[in-house]
Amino acid sequence: MGAQQDVRTADGEADERPMGGYAMALAAYATYAAGSAALIQRYGRPPERHDAQDIVLTAIATFRISRLLTKGAVTSPLRTPFTTYKGTQGPAEVVERPRHGLRHTVGELLTCPFCMSLWVSTTLTAGRCLWPRATRTATAVMASVAGADALQLAYSGLMEVTRSE
Repeated sequence: MGAQQDVRTADGEADERPMGGYAMALAAYATYAAGSAALIQRYGRPPERHDAQDIVLTAIATFRISRLLTKGAVTSPLRTPFTTYKGTQGPAEVVERPRHGLRHTVGELLTCPFCMSLWVSTTLTAGRCLWPRATRTATAVMASVAGADALQLAYSGLMEVTRSE
């Protein structure tokens, strides 16, 4: 995916960065966002303003979907062509590293929930303009899953505290 560039880390070590791949990822996102905007312009109904409730639910759903896509054990087959399995991380999550070469940039996107959240949030926001009812339903489901996950983790933590006493 293009040229590598050496940059220095905070401790002075050389770190190769796939700048060509990053440029392609930026171009892909710009194309995706522009295509979404064109679809909204032609077929959608952009809201006059975005309600706080929609923004909060979209943020929570974006968090949950991004974690599922980038860390979920059940979604690892989607990442396998671009990543290498390293181990487990928390309940139902795995640690994977991007492969080298042409697949590195895609592997980084598919293992970084922060990177993926931009794509997911754009999708959910566009979906709210194109298919508001369906998108609100999907967003509510994923926000509920995020809440249930938080409760499961809190319960597990409480059980650990109780057992250690």
